[in-house]
Amino acid sequence: MSITPATLRQSAEALSAALPPLLIAAEHLANSALPGAHGRRRAGSGVEFWQFRPAGPMDSATRVDWRRSARSDEHFIRETEWQAARAVTLWVDGGAAMRFSGDRTRPAKGDRARLLAMALALLLLRGGERVGLARADMAPRAGRAQAGKLALALGEAVDDEDEHAAPDLSVTPTGGHAVLVSDFLGSLESVEAAMNLAAARNLRGLLVQVLDPTEESFPFDGRTRFESMSGHLSFETLRAGDLRNAYRERLAERKDRLATLARSGGWQFTTLHTDSPPTAGLLWLWHALGGGWRR
Repeated sequence: MSITPATLRQSAEALSAALPPLLIAAEHLANSALPGAHGRRRAGSGVEFWQFRPAGPMDSATRVDWRRSARSDEHFIRETEWQAARAVTLWVDGGAAMRFSGDRTRPAKGDRARLLAMALALLLLRGGERVGLARADMAPRAGRAQAGKLALALGEAVDDEDEHAAPDLSVTPTGGHAVLVSDFLGSLESVEAAMNLAAARNLRGLLVQVLDPTEESFPFDGRTRFESMSGHLSFETLRAGDLRNAYRERLAERKDRLATLARSGGWQFTTLHTDSPPTAGLLWLWHALGGGWRR
């Protein structure tokens, strides 16, 4: 029996409805930013063919590909692609402060953070890497099925009423990589503790600060009432403009501290903004990890 257009559409809608919206958005972002990106384009131990290269004086005759060499006056070596998959653990701050957006036309910080983390995960999984979350039930694994699990986990509603969540790398595999995404505007003690643990476990990675442009410019003036996203903290002033310079200095100091923490552990740090295209942020993340690893 042939399938009618109505039946086909109904089936397609049912199929797409089963996909987490975050996964769909992340797929689109990953495809637009780095179409066809591969995780490990370099020679090494493995079974997948990578490229032929001219034989050198240090190459033994047993490594020569005689079939390819027969078509030329040179001898060629058949190189395979490096295939030692590494573990990458993602952590995205689920605190209430990440729900902030200074304009309804911009995404909340948490939404942008989850989108970037998921898109990066897709690129890494395409390259055969193992990706997981910083929680016991989401250990780094490879494969397409892991992408769906990550999207569901990252897309779960977060009921954390604390302003900022504390990064916990205790379940992160030793010797792997970690990517921590937050606004990092809360206490840095938990971040410092996580970096100390990372050093002890030989972890390398990225500190990614996501801010709304309002948090950079501090455009407030006159009488202003500030409230935390959790509603637990509030502050009112009659002359908000007088606080601008001091606020910006404190923010600059915070960024300097984060950059220093990152460098001390062999990590990298950046600040991304919710009014910028997410492709720019994803490209930074990808290249910071060496386009799929740089030793």
